[in-house]
Amino acid sequence: MAIDIGISKKDREGIAKHLAKLLADTYSLYLKTHAFHWNVTGPRFNTLHLMFEQQYNALWTAADAIAERIRALDVTAPGSYTQFGKLTSIREETGVPDWKAMVQQLVEGHETVARTAREAFKAADRADDQPTADLVTQRMQEHEKTAWMLRSLLK
Repeated sequence: MAIDIGISKKDREGIAKHLAKLLADTYSLYLKTHAFHWNVTGPRFNTLHLMFEQQYNALWTAADAIAERIRALDVTAPGSYTQFGKLTSIREETGVPDWKAMVQQLVEGHETVARTAREAFKAADRADDQPTADLVTQRMQEHEKTAWMLRSLLK
């Protein structure tokens, strides 16, 4: 059965491309945050270990919501490391930095995802796609708040 939600196929596909980038950034930041949760050490271990756990759980939930929105637009959501690697703007970390560098990288990551969400918002807004605009607005708010909280640890 053909989809008829009031958004053209071309617009749905364009929005989905932005959402695919947002999904890749979200998943990549999830993976980085989870790895930092496992490997953090130092005087702020307990605080950061718990904070990173809250953050990676929130990112996991967000990834699902983003992928489901892509599917609601009748486009296939990316779901492999290869696809995510081509789409993401998140810098991969293959080592184990100290806690301060972890926090700095996560600030950068959350700001990157906020910028990606902002681009997705523009595409959604042009197409009068309120559900996507609402989703990405919530993501921008969450990433900006998380970046602020993490940045506060560095002062």
